[in-house]
Amino acid sequence: MQRERITDHIFVFRSDQYAQVTAGVVLTDDGAVLIDTLLYPEETMLIRRYVEEGLGSRVNYVINTHFHADHTTGTCFFPGARVISHQKCREMLDTRGRESLRQMKANAGEFDPVELILPEITFDDEMALDIGGTNFKLRASPGHSQDSIVCLLEEEEVLFAADTVMPIPYFVDGDFAEFRESLTRLLERDYENIVQGHGEIILRGEVPEKITSDIEYLRRLDEAVKVALEKGLEDIENRVSLAECGKSHVLLNGIVQQLHQQNIRALVNEYRDDRQTAHDARSRDEFERSDAWPQKKLI
Repeated sequence: MQRERITDHIFVFRSDQYAQVTAGVVLTDDGAVLIDTLLYPEETMLIRRYVEEGLGSRVNYVINTHFHADHTTGTCFFPGARVISHQKCREMLDTRGRESLRQMKANAGEFDPVELILPEITFDDEMALDIGGTNFKLRASPGHSQDSIVCLLEEEEVLFAADTVMPIPYFVDGDFAEFRESLTRLLERDYENIVQGHGEIILRGEVPEKITSDIEYLRRLDEAVKVALEKGLEDIENRVSLAECGKSHVLLNGIVQQLHQQNIRALVNEYRDDRQTAHDARSRDEFERSDAWPQKKLI
């Protein structure tokens, strides 16, 4: 696991074991705030040890930015901490999260100590918190998943964007249109740093270009998929390249190629479903106007 210090009281931890997933620690006068955990218990426990032994503090708050296991599995290792999330995150942890954890435990013994923790403090759109003199602004940011949020440290202008900002946008478990809107909204403000949900920290001078390139990736991807569908092409996920959409295949040690292909499949399925729905609606309308539709009896 890698550790990076952004300011005197803000730290970022990056996993060596799973997709460079990140977690953050913010030191306050009321203990530490942990923004997400890491997937594997071993790495999350290293964070806890560093906070307690290296910083002489204790994690009193945990913010879950969304319900996915690589960001929430370690919540249980901070007993007594108050857990904060979007209301949908709590709901999804209580349903899909439970099933995901069951499968993880069935497949890997290292997850046996993990217990699912439901957030006790939730919100719907925005929430501002003053924790130990540090201001946290939480905001819904759907797209990667329907429960995704971002967390801004207002004084420092440091944004923990979680999976709203990744080396490439990834919307398989979310919504394409909402993702584009959430990214566009990030352009309304300047940031000193953006902590991505996976990968390197984005520095001030790189922020506008990074967010713009993500929006452009979504635009190019959308356009390429539409053209491929109009041409009736098959195997579309292997026909639309990362480079065509403005991204490099070497990001996240090459994992982005898989994410890109999954994005394509999700978008293809979405458009095919829309077309099928439209076709079904037209067929139903035609049927209802035809003689085949049972006529009402006149009484």
